[in-house]
Formats: sequence, structure tokens, C-alpha cells
Amino acid sequence: MTRPDGLARPQDQITAIGAAMQHVADLVVRGHEVVLTHGNGPQVGNLLVKNQLAAAVVPPVPLDWCVAQTQGTIGFVLLSALEAALAERRVRRPVAALVTRTLVDGSDPGFLRPTKPIGRYLPAADAQVLVGHGETWQDRGPRGWRRVVASPEPLEVLDAEPALALMAAGFVVVAAGGGGIPCVRDPDGRLRGVEAVVDKDLGAALLARTVEADVLVIATDVDHVATGWGTPDQVELGEVSAAALRRLAAEGAFAAGSMGPKVEATCRFVEAGGTRAAICSLDGIVEAAHGRAGTVVHP
Repeated sequence: MTRPDGLARPQDQITAIGAAMQHVADLVVRGHEVVLTHGNGPQVGNLLVKNQLAAAVVPPVPLDWCVAQTQGTIGFVLLSALEAALAERRVRRPVAALVTRTLVDGSDPGFLRPTKPIGRYLPAADAQVLVGHGETWQDRGPRGWRRVVASPEPLEVLDAEPALALMAAGFVVVAAGGGGIPCVRDPDGRLRGVEAVVDKDLGAALLARTVEADVLVIATDVDHVATGWGTPDQVELGEVSAAALRRLAAEGAFAAGSMGPKVEATCRFVEAGGTRAAICSLDGIVEAAHGRAGTVVHP
């Protein structure tokens, strides 16, 4: 949801989302029941910069609030773009975006040893201001200090019931953006948001299983998963079994911070009963949904 050079100004995001929704509209026109989810890394990053710049003036907004805010903003842009794309095709289909919480385990090891880096690097003095607000920052050497948070395993889409009700009513649903707002359940049964991030790809696999989807498509900025990425030995993968993909992952074929979670998500989905999953470029969404483009993962 950024420009090819990485810029994420509002108009850049609107343009990128508009292009993606053209392909999603084609799926809807073909009669598919579509549920959308999305990442939010650059958008949360922008909010964190605002937190950091204003930390000496106003308290930083907690990370779960940042996820909720970006769900609302991105959902609004997605709705507008998809409605416009459907109108171009003379199709009337209601669209709804759902602020969605994801249950995580409060005893997840990540909360004791946070390792997921987020946001930008800061000088030590600036980082200490945010440490004073309860955040965890690490000295990352010459580049400065960087905030780290937990990235716990997603356990349950807490707002699945309204999502399913909207689907039953004929809506195209946007849900669980950014992996969902991470929440834990306290001993008294109450839910509360926590300072963490849920991996968006693992969140997508969980959402897909929850709504009993047949197919999971993860659209990204490459046409295929590849081994030997960026080397003379690069090999793009077409159709592959989850077992074979897991063997490659165990050998370290996929980067932990980029393609690794997407591979894990597709394997989880088909191993849990999904018909197939695919990883593809935005332009390949329609063909990938039919198993004819991208890296197609089957049981």
C-alpha cells in the first residue's frame, strides 16, 4: 500500500489501494465470496513517528490503539476504492470494514523477551524519553536505538461473529487488518489490548480458517516465492506442496522478516483443510485464486 519506491503519503496509499481493488472487484464480479485483510506496517510506522516527535508534549498512543486507528483508516480507503471499482463494472455489492481484535496469550514468551523491531531509529536521549513512557528500546549500534515489541502467536479472531454475519448478509468484508488488534484475556475474563504486533500473514491464515475459506491468496510485490532470492541460483516456485515448502523453509530458504511468514501462513492454511493457497503479485490475484498464477500451495 505504498508507491514502488516506498513512499507512503496519503495519495500514494490511495493510488496503490485503488489499483489493488480493481483486481478484487474482478473476483467479486466472477461470483466469489471475498474477505479482505491487509498489512499496516508503514501506516503504524507513521503513527509511531508522530508519537516520538510529540512524546515530550503528549503521552504516546499505545500500540494497540495504533493498530485500531490504521484498521479504520485503511478500511475506509479500501471501502471507497472497492465500491468505485464495482461501480465501474455496474455491480452493486455492499462492503464493510470491521475493527477486529485478535486474541493472544498473555504468557507468550515474546512479552518477556520482545524482539520485533518497529518504527525508526532514534538517538539514545530521545529513546530514553519513550523508555520513560514504558516502552522497550534496544541499542542497535551505530544506527541508534530502536523499539522492540512482542509478536505473539494469533489464537482467535475475536470478532469473527460479526464478520460472518456480514458475509451472510452479502457483504464483502474487510477484517483483521494488521493481524488484528492484539488482546489478552485477564483472569476475570475481560479483554484488554496489549503492546504487541500480530504478524499480518499469520493473522490472514487464521482469519481464512475462521471464515472457512476455500482459498487463501497473499498478494505482495513479487510474482512468485523463490529460493536463492537475488542470487544467480534464484529459482521461482510454481505449484508446490506444503510439505515441500516446509522442507525448504527449514533449510533457511526464506527470509524471516519477509517471505518466511507468508510461506508459513500458506502452509498452515492448506494443512488445516484449505483447498489451496497462493502467493502472487497484485496483478495476479484473479488467476492465483484459480490456481493459475504465483506460487500455488496445495496439501
